Amino acid sequence: MIEIPTDLPAELVPLSWLIGVWEGTGVIDYKVGEESVSREFGQRVSFSHDGLPYLNYNSYTWLLDDERTPLVAESGYWRLNRALGEGDPGPAMLPGTGPRPFADAESVESLRNDDGGFDLQVSVVHPGGVSELYLGQVKGPRVDLSTDAVMRTAGAKEYAAATRLYGLVDNHLLWAWDIAALGQDLRTHASGRLGKVD
Repeated sequence: MIEIPTDLPAELVPLSWLIGVWEGTGVIDYKVGEESVSREFGQRVSFSHDGLPYLNYNSYTWLLDDERTPLVAESGYWRLNRALGEGDPGPAMLPGTGPRPFADAESVESLRNDDGGFDLQVSVVHPGGVSELYLGQVKGPRVDLSTDAVMRTAGAKEYAAATRLYGLVDNHLLWAWDIAALGQDLRTHASGRLGKVD
């Protein structure tokens, strides 16, 4: 069952099923040349909002070994992909002028795409010097994303593209992540199954 918080901005209703803290396990399975990396990991993901029309996203993972060795973290923002107007804050810290757009369900419905879903824009930042901009859609309890841009610092490892899939199945958040990295084409990388803990 999906519960929609009463203080949720109308634009976030299509993403409301993601809100909360999720924890579970997953598997890394990535082949580089003839070598294959296969490991099990634990993960904690949170989706929250602060009253603005986007979700805050944070993920922390650790290896399922005796030391619970930290693996990676990432953070970012999820929002419906639409043009920003005068009522939206920004750029930088400039406040919006006038009413916020898409403040009710009827106006949000006008953002529905031809496929019956809502276009998404997701930005994800990794502490290893990689920033990703994903475009995709949410349609019911399913999200499909593909990178539109990947930026890397000079010292970051080679990482070129990715796709991500998220879905709500039997009250669990299932996800899969394919990447093109380390000279490889786009291929299976990791997947997980998370249960809501908060």
